[in-house]
Amino acid sequence: MALWLYRLGRLSARRAWLVIAAWAVIMGMVGGAAALFMGPMSNNFQIPGTETQQMADKLQAQLPEASGGTGAVVFTSTNGEPLTPAQQKDITAALETVTGVPTVKGVIDPFLVTAQQQAGAAQLADGAKQLAAGEAQAAAELPKLEAAAKQLADTKAQLDAGQAKLDAQKKQLAAQQAQLAALPADSPQAQAAAPQMAAAQAQIDGAQTQLDAGKAQWQAGQDQYAAGKAKFDAGAATLTAKKAELGLGQRTAEAASGIRFVSENGKAAIGQIQFSESMNAVTPANRQLVQDKLNTLESDGVSVSYSKEIVEDVSELFGVSEVVGIAVAAAVLLIMLGTFVAAGLPLLMAVVGVGIGVGGTMALTTVIEMSSISPMLALMLGLAVGIDYSLFIVNRHRQQLLAGMELRESIAKATGTSGNAVTFAGLTVVIALAALSVTGLPFLAILGLAAAATVAVSVLIALTLTPALLSLIGKRLISKKAWARNTAATAKHEATLVGLSGSERAAADEAADVARSARGWGGLVTRHPIISLVTAVIALAVIAIPAAGLRLALPDGGSEPVNSSAYQAYSITGKNFGEGMNGPIIVVGSLPAGLNEASATVLNLNVADQLRAVENVKAAIPVMVSKDLRTAVYQVIPTEGPASESTVQVIHDLRAEGPGIESRYDVPIGLTGQTAANVDVSEKLGAALPPYLAIVVGLSLILLVLVFRSILVPLLATAGFLLSLVAAFGGVVAVYQWGWLGGIFDVANPAAVLSFLPIILIGVLFGLAMDYQVFIASGMREAYAHGQDAKQAVRTGFKHAAPVVTAAAIIMISVFSGFIFSHLTMVRPLGFALAFGVLIDAFVVRMTIVPAAMHLLGKSAWWLPKWLDRVLPDVDVEGAKLATLMVEDDASSLSEDPEPAR
Repeated sequence: MALWLYRLGRLSARRAWLVIAAWAVIMGMVGGAAALFMGPMSNNFQIPGTETQQMADKLQAQLPEASGGTGAVVFTSTNGEPLTPAQQKDITAALETVTGVPTVKGVIDPFLVTAQQQAGAAQLADGAKQLAAGEAQAAAELPKLEAAAKQLADTKAQLDAGQAKLDAQKKQLAAQQAQLAALPADSPQAQAAAPQMAAAQAQIDGAQTQLDAGKAQWQAGQDQYAAGKAKFDAGAATLTAKKAELGLGQRTAEAASGIRFVSENGKAAIGQIQFSESMNAVTPANRQLVQDKLNTLESDGVSVSYSKEIVEDVSELFGVSEVVGIAVAAAVLLIMLGTFVAAGLPLLMAVVGVGIGVGGTMALTTVIEMSSISPMLALMLGLAVGIDYSLFIVNRHRQQLLAGMELRESIAKATGTSGNAVTFAGLTVVIALAALSVTGLPFLAILGLAAAATVAVSVLIALTLTPALLSLIGKRLISKKAWARNTAATAKHEATLVGLSGSERAAADEAADVARSARGWGGLVTRHPIISLVTAVIALAVIAIPAAGLRLALPDGGSEPVNSSAYQAYSITGKNFGEGMNGPIIVVGSLPAGLNEASATVLNLNVADQLRAVENVKAAIPVMVSKDLRTAVYQVIPTEGPASESTVQVIHDLRAEGPGIESRYDVPIGLTGQTAANVDVSEKLGAALPPYLAIVVGLSLILLVLVFRSILVPLLATAGFLLSLVAAFGGVVAVYQWGWLGGIFDVANPAAVLSFLPIILIGVLFGLAMDYQVFIASGMREAYAHGQDAKQAVRTGFKHAAPVVTAAAIIMISVFSGFIFSHLTMVRPLGFALAFGVLIDAFVVRMTIVPAAMHLLGKSAWWLPKWLDRVLPDVDVEGAKLATLMVEDDASSLSEDPEPAR
């Protein structure tokens, strides 16, 4: 590998303009593609297959009007007093103008909704009064009906008794008449009885007539009663229907009572902007247009604050803080390298690498849904490693020039030695980042591949473009003062060697080198290795203690800067309406077939009641039903904010309540919305951490064994990384979750840590940690391979590598620190974690623990089983084969055909 890179560096130096032109063409093509095809980015971290995504897809298909994005606008009076009627009228008018913004589907006017709620409450109260009056009237009428019914029943009984008695008399008279008919008509008995019979018949007929009149009168009374009873029953049915309707209205009002749009003190109001597309698809121009139309209210004494969804603009990657980080890196380069030309070269290489890597990433945003952090991470890493990788080669070349090596030979050998370390260091970073694609999280895979591609480009640029530019720069890389100091030092050194033979000169040089290596930090650490090792490990263990309380979530408005509109909206909402209004949970229910509107309403209220019974749920209300009455949407307001532990538990409790709701009401439910999605993403990321860590560590261990031809050095490197990692987690938890030093780092509302920070930190920090391990340990390996004692090789390698590693670490820390105050708040804890992690790993692990441990291990540090030594290819990371390489000044090839690198 070293020989191949030597040839590549020499070729790049000889064909400098060709290499420069090739990279210029590539950069131009990538830049053009980015300008033509760049699309919107998002911060929507969905995971296919999760319940939240399934429910979102269901809403898109069955209830599209509920699937658009929503942003909140909070209105307050600038003088802190309740909003006046005139201000309320102005707010209503301003919200109406927002409906003219493209993709805005509608607005929710807080005062109109509140007025409707108040009118509804008044109607319910009036209906309750009318119902009570009707029930009172019915209660008064009922005894009269019952008395009339009793009287009619009594009369009917009397009439029936009279009829029965009369019927008996008729029967008796008919029998007497039959007996009389049997007698001769002229018999004395017949003649005597005839008048009596006629009188009796007349009496019975008169009684029957009187009885029929009574029956007719009773029938009239019965008809009157039946009409009255029918009227009463109809009124009772109406009252029952009104009572049911009133009860339904009261249940609906009760369910909605926990959701307000105007605060009780009248000092704050929340309006909502409903978009026809997801918030990710809403362009920055349309977001700004919404703000422009509402900001006119400020002249009326109304303060307007916007939720994170409206003001978030992920189209801008670079801010002032990032520029400050680059400026610090430039200052470090200038101090180390001494000239603006030398300092500017690594910066230029980083800019070219970032331009190509990030440009290529941006060009794919039209075909790939990409989170805003993807180009940001690529930008962060591209700048850091781009500067560092070029710096290693430039610094090696600079030292060789000062030692008297010919220009192109120096470029070639710097590429073959330091470039070799750069290649393997970059490969570890690429492996760690590309391995994010095995987590099963699409947005994380895209993020990792984008960053890995940018790092790979940075490596290629360091190995080709850097040698080409070094060839053109020539000896101007070193300042005149540096040349003068070097000449004086060389002359002084030569004076001390006068009269010595070649072997004596070599021995004297080596003795001087050994003496120099015993001084400084490396000498101190190796003189007291046990104390250094134990102290460093204990210090990192103490720093890591807060990591035990690590809690993960995605960012909300509370994590925004204090002076930002999003933070103001979040805090005002929490103060006046409850923290839960900042993170509503969307529940989607599948209703059974065969329902009408009334039965569907009752069923939805029943489901909402059971949702509201879940602990730490402040309100639950049905908000929308599909036209076919098969899909319902419920909004659940938790007691606390979206990133709180209690809200996470509410998500779990609601899902646990699902089977009970389905068995009781035949309504399967599922959760969606940003709050539920955040919990799903966080838990999925947590589950992906162990296998990801195993893959990254496993692959990198294999690579390090290949590079260093050792078992213990890779194990030591990995153990050191784990210490750096938990210490970095401890720092992040202390600052961003506990709020320590919050004033310094602009953490006004400490909360859970960014959910994908751990997995990104593992990948990036491991790669960067292995960078420093390769640069430091390869110097030790080089000294050991060239015949030095193993313990002395630790000092020698450290002495040679420490200055450039120190500068590289400071540069990387500076670049990452610039992102701690980024305008994208989710990038801030990541910038801190990477800066703090690199600080610990470079200065505590790689420059304290590693040399102390390797000094204690001695020769055993480089132990490798013989069978494994025979199997492994020799990548010659220390460039031992280059030490015997003979190159003619202007030769285009090696003077001897070297053995190809295996």
